[in-house]
Amino acid sequence: MTKRINIILAFVLITSMVLVACGTSSVEAADGDRVQVRWFVGLGTGTDPNQIPVQEAIVEEFNASQDEIELVIEFVDYEQAYDQLKTQIAAGNPPDIIGPVGTEGGNAFSDMFLNIEPYLDGYDYSDYAPGSVDAYRDADGDLVGLPFAVFPAVIFFILYIFDASDMAYPPHTFGETYAVGDEWTFEKLQEVAMELTFDTNGYAASEDGFDAEAIEQFGYHVTWPSPRAVGAQFGSGNLVAEDGTAKLPEAWRAGWTYDFEGRHIYNFIPNNTYENSELMAAGNPFDSNNLAMANVNTWYTCCLWSVPNWDVAVVPSYEGVQTSRLNADTFRILDSSANPDAAVTVLKYLTDTAAGELLQTYGGMPARESLQDAFFVGLDESFPFDVDWQVVKDSVGYPDSPSFESNMPNFSKARDRLDEFFSLYVADSTVDIVVEMDQLEADLTTIFAE
Repeated sequence: MTKRINIILAFVLITSMVLVACGTSSVEAADGDRVQVRWFVGLGTGTDPNQIPVQEAIVEEFNASQDEIELVIEFVDYEQAYDQLKTQIAAGNPPDIIGPVGTEGGNAFSDMFLNIEPYLDGYDYSDYAPGSVDAYRDADGDLVGLPFAVFPAVIFFILYIFDASDMAYPPHTFGETYAVGDEWTFEKLQEVAMELTFDTNGYAASEDGFDAEAIEQFGYHVTWPSPRAVGAQFGSGNLVAEDGTAKLPEAWRAGWTYDFEGRHIYNFIPNNTYENSELMAAGNPFDSNNLAMANVNTWYTCCLWSVPNWDVAVVPSYEGVQTSRLNADTFRILDSSANPDAAVTVLKYLTDTAAGELLQTYGGMPARESLQDAFFVGLDESFPFDVDWQVVKDSVGYPDSPSFESNMPNFSKARDRLDEFFSLYVADSTVDIVVEMDQLEADLTTIFAE
């Protein structure tokens, strides 16, 4: 998810270089009495303005709870986080813990994580759903995280926009039809979204006379997506074929085509110009109150500040299958940590003692079953209107498998090529989307082989 918060860490960079030059361990505490553990936040959620004070308070609470470890937190904007972390690792001054981070967020560093299982002798796993711990093992079977937060994708929608157009709300139950009896498909969503997209003269996108250059309300958007997330709204898939070449999943081709046409032909999805305009809250379209529906994972509750009354619905189906692409976040320890025992102590604190508070601010449903009811009570306090949280619980049962965030060969370069493809088609209405997808597949095959 892209976060647009600029947090300057020049001091951290300079400090890292000085420590390396002097041969001083980065985990040496200032007072010499505590082992310092550095917590790096930025590869996923955690850097929005309302999240930072909560995490800082948790750091203070941890440090006050014992006298052996000094926990230090670093916030880095998502756009700079990968390069910043690579710089620190290359300089010999890496952080100890990174997170919260999802599958994709950790892929660029997939061979650098500590197997924490040897440090968890006697650990109580009973609060996790059976089998959930194994989802946090890498390809070698090493346990590189503990279950922490799950974020299924749902349809956020603004009630008064639907009410103003006398439109029925989208379904809240998987398998339920839309109000007129039609299956809840992406074709149906487009039909509804076009009725909820208006220009300044009051014409809907479905009507003759609609002015695509003067839109004041849009019907649909996949919010803060990666290219693979946009494709995966239509279904699960893997870009890596069995022979190691690239193969674009057919569902993803359909998803990207739908997104391209929605932006540039049918006009119910904001194009790049609209998306970054003040009309769409400069990149946060749903929070602008000028977007009827947003397909987004539930971490988005972190960033809803202006919408007075919204609810959630289930994702539509594609070819008879409904897929709620799933983000699953945790904390990971770099195997270069000079103090893995202390880092594991912090990790257990974050995923246990501090989990409830952190999950409220991150907007992630707890992997710990004992925390789930309290989590939704807390969200009700943040959003004092009726939200059907059962939709969120049910959506976890419809994940994309394999995950759209699965690793790829030559991951960083492959991801950059995907970003290039996405940036091209969202900004340019003249491209041939089929040609561009074919070229993407060919280029990824070359990148995978490097």
